[in-house]
Amino acid sequence: MEFNDDAGLDTSQVEDMRSSGGGGVGGRVLLGGGGLSIVGLIIYFVMSQLGGVGGLDGTSASGLGDVGSGQRVDNARISEQCRTGRDANTNHDCALVAVINSVQGYWRDQFARSGQTYQQAPTNFFKGGVRTGCGSATADVGPFYCPADSEVYIDLSFFDQLQSQFGAQGGTFVEAYVIAHEYGHHVQNLLGTSDRVRTQRGPTSDAVRLELQADCYAGVWANHATTTPSANNGQPLIKTITDDDIRRALDAAARIGDDFIQRELGGGQVDESQFTHGTSQQREKWFTTGIRSGNPAECDTFRTTNLG
Repeated sequence: MEFNDDAGLDTSQVEDMRSSGGGGVGGRVLLGGGGLSIVGLIIYFVMSQLGGVGGLDGTSASGLGDVGSGQRVDNARISEQCRTGRDANTNHDCALVAVINSVQGYWRDQFARSGQTYQQAPTNFFKGGVRTGCGSATADVGPFYCPADSEVYIDLSFFDQLQSQFGAQGGTFVEAYVIAHEYGHHVQNLLGTSDRVRTQRGPTSDAVRLELQADCYAGVWANHATTTPSANNGQPLIKTITDDDIRRALDAAARIGDDFIQRELGGGQVDESQFTHGTSQQREKWFTTGIRSGNPAECDTFRTTNLG
């Protein structure tokens, strides 16, 4: 994945809270109030089987006071370092800024074509733990979107974990897939799709359908990524996405399927009644559907009788 050297970056779409320290509660998952995570509830299930996790209602044996106290946003460093696509090609933080700009740029234009207004959402970089409108969370939850405050949250150490713990190949486009998935949840929130979720677990549950649709939306963005202009100077932020990039993203999608995580990280037993995100095959299928079609209308996982 390569960025356009001359495209301008907009760091106002990122809130950098890493200098706050964040706190942390050592392996507790504290996310409550409806947060939507690319892997969080799966990790919650696996950890609960091992006896190492508190509730998803915002409570835990460790309490909430440890997490994110005294947080503050300090964008000075990232604003200074991340100005153009050239910076994105050499600096990891800047690459993520460019991806966030591109994803939101695509949805802004797509909403406008449909006669609607896209509401921009910031991504928060945090370290260890964070307080959100959905409750408090540690890095164990993975990247997530909070509908209550319409913001994305990510501890960037997750990308290392994706390779070391999940065995994914990694790469910038894999990280872009993860971010685009979370912004898929933002789109669902804006369109009211999130309100359709009634069943929270099971292979055909509304929760699974919501997650697979977010995967599909991520693919739709990827289809348009090299033609989506930056807001600053109109040049596309992303210059190239290779076949290897896509292969790596599909590999990552497979490694965050309910069945893979339960089988490989949860002791070998697969319990379909606890599915919240879809199987590896389903996640690959719907990301592929989005990237091949480039059409959000092809992502209606709620009406299909064949999730894959």
